Amino acid sequence: MSRFDGRAADPSSYRDRRSEGAFGGGTRAFAPSGKPDAAAAAAAAELDGLPRFEKNFYGEVPAVAGMTAEEVEAYRRRREITVEGNDVPKPVRDFRDVGFPDYVLQEITKAGFTEPTPIQSQGWPMALKGRDLIGIAETGSGKTLAYLLPAIVHVNAQPILAPGDGPIVLVLAPTRELAVQIQQETTKFGASSKIKSTCIYGGVPKGPQVRDLQKGVEIIIATPGRLIDMIESHHTNLRRVTYLVLDEADRMLDMGFEPQIKKIVSQIRPDRQTLYWSATWPKEVELLARTFLFDPYKVIIGSEELKANHAISQHVEILSESQKYNKLVNLLEDIMDGSRILIFMDTKKGCDQITRQLRMDGWPALSIHGDKSQAERDWVLSEFKSGKSPIMTATDVAARGLDVKDVKYVINYDFPGSLEDYVHRIGRTGRAGATGTAYSFFTAANARFAKDLISILVEAGQKVIVIDTGGMEVVVHGADIKISVVAKSGI
Repeated sequence: MSRFDGRAADPSSYRDRRSEGAFGGGTRAFAPSGKPDAAAAAAAAELDGLPRFEKNFYGEVPAVAGMTAEEVEAYRRRREITVEGNDVPKPVRDFRDVGFPDYVLQEITKAGFTEPTPIQSQGWPMALKGRDLIGIAETGSGKTLAYLLPAIVHVNAQPILAPGDGPIVLVLAPTRELAVQIQQETTKFGASSKIKSTCIYGGVPKGPQVRDLQKGVEIIIATPGRLIDMIESHHTNLRRVTYLVLDEADRMLDMGFEPQIKKIVSQIRPDRQTLYWSATWPKEVELLARTFLFDPYKVIIGSEELKANHAISQHVEILSESQKYNKLVNLLEDIMDGSRILIFMDTKKGCDQITRQLRMDGWPALSIHGDKSQAERDWVLSEFKSGKSPIMTATDVAARGLDVKDVKYVINYDFPGSLEDYVHRIGRTGRAGATGTAYSFFTAANARFAKDLISILVEAGQKVIVIDTGGMEVVVHGADIKISVVAKSGI
């Protein structure tokens, strides 16, 4: 009996479009379907005794089926969508074209969305077809709903949980902040179908999380370490997982989670559907994907090359370490209008020191980093989101997955240790169609990043003029033509 049975709003017409029950999926390798090998045979053996499950829920509506190849190509080109894979479905241009059941469309309408984002437009048909999926898109692209709404459809088509069952959907995330935000969206969009979810992460008492697991939840959003702890303590199991999401896979690898991820995935049935999301596509991220995915679709929004959101005006200030604080204060005096300002620091100590100094100078600042308790972090985020404390300093714990609407300015007080982190940091502003501004303090110690940084600025449409001035170079950029100096050796 599925979770729909016994409901007043049983979307039977929707369920009639599902494929016949089948395992699908097979082994986790980038092999085209229909070409069995030794690994596939081994995977098939693993499925003996496992119940079948449904995972193909997609049927093209006439508006989509009627799109010509030229129209599809033009739409993808206009929205910067690149696709790879066998039998790739056409993109959808309207929420009603996806074929979502009414209970999902109601939540979309309630949220006030007007049209799918590019990743949703192409990702929803791919995910609903039940195939494995690689999604490469920048932060703020709408990828959470790109996998979450198909997950809700998937859950509602499966047999209801029995006592002792683990989740049907598992979402792995690198940080507790991102995990919490994903669960908030899960709660909001899963409300009409009464889906139960919980968020599993470290740094807080286990008791409430254990109680949620004991009650039974269809969706778990978790950081890898705490989830392994819960599994080894027999508080949950992964036997029912048929829909697996790895969100921000590149960040999880950066944080050293590869062994934990492999340990977790090894406990999930091999014919699951896996959705693998990343903002970047370096070799190590691709290699991990090859371990877990079978004949996947791949959708890229924009380019696999590192680039910044074009809605963000980027400014780089060249200065010495000793000049930073005074420059920060001068900048705050220029831009402070009650809007949210996010300031990034390299270290927890530096974060606290600058916050303390700002408060002593009368600025409404708070800080967030990994040494803060979860209660402190939640309170700081609440104060920042509400605007009671519109200035927040943060280490990179907040650089990925932090979802605060209406951040107008990002300031890189300490330039990050990689251009990937630079792009993700400034991506906290300019979200959901809004514009934003990013300021970065750049010292001689950062000179090795100059050439690639200029490439990012040029790609984003920032004005960059390099002028030789006898051993130094003047870099002019930004919408209002800021002047900066970079050591020539760094170019």
